[in-house]
Amino acid sequence: MPLPKSILSAAFVLVVVVSVILAGYIWLALSWSYSEGELAGFMQKLSKKGWLCKTWEGELSLVALPGAAPEKFLFTVREDSVAAKINEQVGQRVALYYEEHRGLPTSCFGDTAYFVTEVKLVKP
Repeated sequence: MPLPKSILSAAFVLVVVVSVILAGYIWLALSWSYSEGELAGFMQKLSKKGWLCKTWEGELSLVALPGAAPEKFLFTVREDSVAAKINEQVGQRVALYYEEHRGLPTSCFGDTAYFVTEVKLVKP
């Protein structure tokens, strides 16, 4: 027995409304930053990874004091042009400018909440 048209129409409207709300939430989470800042350290690595959603994931080694164990700052890069600049400076001391975006629903947007927007080489 087929479902009445009114139930199918209501289900369709519900799916559209939920999709629009989810898309709006994702857009807001990606465009509004919770925090932003700058970190300096030595670029360890940058790689593009993921099964379905490929994202640039990187690692910056932060050294506070000589002889101290380095702390790692894990980050994501959304733009290929920024990733190319970072790849040129792997192994060198750099300053990364980042934005923190909390509440993203999946790892398709990146493995971390920290998105690097700019990189500059730090002169010794």
